[in-house]
Amino acid sequence: METSVNSDRHASAPPAFLVAKNIHKSFDGVPVLKGVDLSIGGGETVCLLGPSGCGKTTLLRVVAGLVQPDAGQVWCEGQDVTHVPVHRRGFGLMFQDYALFPHMSVFDNIAFGLRMHRWPPPQIRQRVEELLTLVNLQRFSQSKVYELSGGQQQRVALARSLAPRPRLLMLDEPLGSLDRVLRDRLQDELRSLLGQLQQTALYVTHDQWEAFAIADRIVLMNEGRVEQVGTPTAIYLSPASRFVSRFLGFRNELSARLVALQPQPILESPLGRLYPASVPASCRVGDIVTVVIRPEAATFGPCADQPCFTLRLLDLSFRGAQTVWRLAAGDEGAILEFFLPPPARPPRKGDEICLCFDARGMIVFK
Repeated sequence: METSVNSDRHASAPPAFLVAKNIHKSFDGVPVLKGVDLSIGGGETVCLLGPSGCGKTTLLRVVAGLVQPDAGQVWCEGQDVTHVPVHRRGFGLMFQDYALFPHMSVFDNIAFGLRMHRWPPPQIRQRVEELLTLVNLQRFSQSKVYELSGGQQQRVALARSLAPRPRLLMLDEPLGSLDRVLRDRLQDELRSLLGQLQQTALYVTHDQWEAFAIADRIVLMNEGRVEQVGTPTAIYLSPASRFVSRFLGFRNELSARLVALQPQPILESPLGRLYPASVPASCRVGDIVTVVIRPEAATFGPCADQPCFTLRLLDLSFRGAQTVWRLAAGDEGAILEFFLPPPARPPRKGDEICLCFDARGMIVFK
């Protein structure tokens, strides 16, 4: 399967524009952030990703100045802004509900912040017209926001956030209320806009595919801590822990014993012998490990360079260009799922299916 990861916009992280160091925060005695570090490079889009309640929105609010940390510091362009009020940080915020003014026109919604900052009217008009063009809403300038679609309202909210030229744009689940088709389209538009403007951005979402589509780097959080930081490609191909693997949706887990390290790793599993490309450096022969097989790592056998495994078909689920195959593996009855092309002749439940696994698609955790 072709994975939903974009090619990385930066080969390596640019110099830090914003740094949050050792951030701690509790509410009513319950720790929410537990020593979190964060860095964002100039012009970079960093995504805070993780399940509900992991602390990502609280971290965004600490960076914004809406919440004061119990400990730790926030630095922006070399200045300590930990205790600088929200309105003096020069940051822009966009939330899931957009918070647009229904009685105002699109033009006036975008111009609202500029008027609050006492921009001269000619500059306001010029800036709003620039943004209307940028988000392709020129002909809706005088429309009321309640007359717009959800996607158009999202663009108005984005334009309003961008209007004062914020040093940092922060977006908290901005696409969460939209349907999947519209979200997929707006993800591409949003990434393109942020790149075109070279806008530094901090983006919060619980949706891994949304993060992959938009982010240059991802900070994956769990229970108030950072589990892994990396590009979308790096996190998808090399999850740092079983939590990361499971959060990404990798369900194919098998217990196995490491029987050889040289000349290549060999695992004895319920399927038979597996040959992953690598194992953790701390592994020793005889160790019991967990091997995760990514859902796109299987191909129909026989294969010239990989052993073929016979699995029993439990179910097929059509997903357009791909089909999800649910199969029973080995005597222990482990259930595995793989993304494979739709079959020319649909097999029957209970049929034996021969599959080979790409060595690079097997991830080993000690």
